[in-house]
Amino acid sequence: MTSDLERQLDFLREIDRLKSIVRLSPLIDRSRRENSAEHSWHLALYALVLAEHAAGNVDVLRVVKMLLIHDIVEIDAGDVPFHLPATHVGQAERERLAAERIFGLLPEPQASEFHDLWREFEVAESDDARFAKALDRFQPMLHNAATDGGTWVECGVTLEQITTRCRPPIEGGAPALWEAAARMAGEHYRNRPDEA
Repeated sequence: MTSDLERQLDFLREIDRLKSIVRLSPLIDRSRRENSAEHSWHLALYALVLAEHAAGNVDVLRVVKMLLIHDIVEIDAGDVPFHLPATHVGQAERERLAAERIFGLLPEPQASEFHDLWREFEVAESDDARFAKALDRFQPMLHNAATDGGTWVECGVTLEQITTRCRPPIEGGAPALWEAAARMAGEHYRNRPDEA
């Protein structure tokens, strides 16, 4: 019989694979694209730094947990670029199956706790999850604004598409962050009217 410690170590070895999932978003220094593990780590720091801007009363530790595990499912399901909706077909089911497999490596009650936090993030109905989701949408906007448009330019994204896709989750979880994001995006498109 496998001990709890052995199961935990199996899980930790498995999630090392998240470092190999390359996202579309560039690093701010533009040296390469970020990976999903870096993205999750960065978001956890966003939660620690920006918690005062949450729309609701949030438990920062729970938010950090959500952000550290929210993309673990990409080990099996892959990363689907936000601005390429055609790639989203079937992704929810792939992620559900990945969550069952990967979190199932852990012993109970950790397996259930991680799976429940992942589901809570996906549904985004609690204050904690809404704030976590807001940060997940805000971070790529900050990267795009800092890299002369980054994936906005690469994917031919308009300001209207950004507003439609990003405003609800960011504003719902952290209105001040939406104001900052809208300002950054607006400035980018004012300087490049041919892209708007």
